[in-house]
Amino acid sequence: MDQLPLSGGNIVTILLAFFIILCVLLGVRIVGQSEKFVIERFGRLHSVLGPGLNLIVPFLDRVAHRVSILERQLPNATQDAITKDNVLVQIDTSVFYRINDPARTVYRIRDVDSAIATTVAGIVRAEIGKMELDEVQSNRAQLIARIKESVEDAVDDWGIEVTRAELLDVNLDQATREAMLQQLNAERSRRAHVTEAEGMKRAVELQADAQLYSAEQIAKARRIQADAEAYATGVVAKAIQENGLEAAQYQVALKQVEALQALGAGEGKHTVVLPAEAVSAFGDAFKLLKGRG
Repeated sequence: MDQLPLSGGNIVTILLAFFIILCVLLGVRIVGQSEKFVIERFGRLHSVLGPGLNLIVPFLDRVAHRVSILERQLPNATQDAITKDNVLVQIDTSVFYRINDPARTVYRIRDVDSAIATTVAGIVRAEIGKMELDEVQSNRAQLIARIKESVEDAVDDWGIEVTRAELLDVNLDQATREAMLQQLNAERSRRAHVTEAEGMKRAVELQADAQLYSAEQIAKARRIQADAEAYATGVVAKAIQENGLEAAQYQVALKQVEALQALGAGEGKHTVVLPAEAVSAFGDAFKLLKGRG
């Protein structure tokens, strides 16, 4: 079967069809969810295409940059820094960021990761230099917040958002480690001596309290005894006042008789020699007792 020669009109139609297909292919851009396209027209920034189906002008517009907007992590970095009290430390840091404005990122900075890493290193050294070693160790969360804030301010012109900054570790040189260990041991020894001294002081205080309590109880007993004797004396005085001298003589006679009975109740044989006045006194006592009875 012989092929028919193409006429001029058919050729134009075919070329036109190819041109339309090419325009469609060049003019339609599908952007992924995690990307943004930077479009240039005649070498200048024209627009930024977001995720989805986008149309551009074929042959005039071109995709100059494909920028990922996913969160990125810089490689862990280690930099030396000197604290306010002149201690050399090594700081391990990690920074997470994402690109919010691709136009500013691609036209204002060439190497984003290197620029952010350099910025972080300088800010870390500056912040560490404002703090003493103990503050760096104890206020790590505050230090991280200050580093993150400073980095955010520095990279804002690049269209970058710092999502997180981490201070992974603070390392010391061997000489500083040994000095800190000696200081720690000295502090432990001091605390042990202080605890022992406080224990001894407390023991002395308790012993003094016990002696004071004993003295107070003895004084209280003596005071009670003195009150009892004073009460007895008052009773006798009241009896003498109410009954006269006879009551007093009666009490004296009663005591004399009780003493004589106790003397006579002793074991063995005793010879008791009494003066005549004592015999007379006992006689008077017996008379009083007889009269009372």
